[in-house]
Amino acid sequence: MNNRCYTYFRIVGKFNTDDISHILNLTPEKKWDIGDVRPNGRKYDFANWAIGYCKDYNIDTSVQMEKSISILMDKKEELKQIREKNDAEFYLQVVPTLCVDESTPALAPSMTVMDFCYETRTQIDIDLYLED
Repeated sequence: MNNRCYTYFRIVGKFNTDDISHILNLTPEKKWDIGDVRPNGRKYDFANWAIGYCKDYNIDTSVQMEKSISILMDKKEELKQIREKNDAEFYLQVVPTLCVDESTPALAPSMTVMDFCYETRTQIDIDLYLED
């Protein structure tokens, strides 16, 4: 096995995903609305709107983070509007899977990523997985 990582941007909260798509003028890569049925048969009690999936592993994960938010860099005002008018939170998801015998990636965000996250109040969420 080799190290791998993917990143993406998501909006979570109590909103209609079509409204988010309309405001941002973007089509999400993954979405669900409140009341949609989960794979386990239960219903979602929150909405999810996700875009910018980057699976092109780079040992410097800030490169992947920047790719994930690149489509949103000129949409900061729209994101602020979404956050203020909806019960919404923003996340930049970083999901590395590390192998014990491989060198570890750099998980530090670049200044570009940190500035974007600060300006839009986006949280960086790192879900780290390990493999033997």
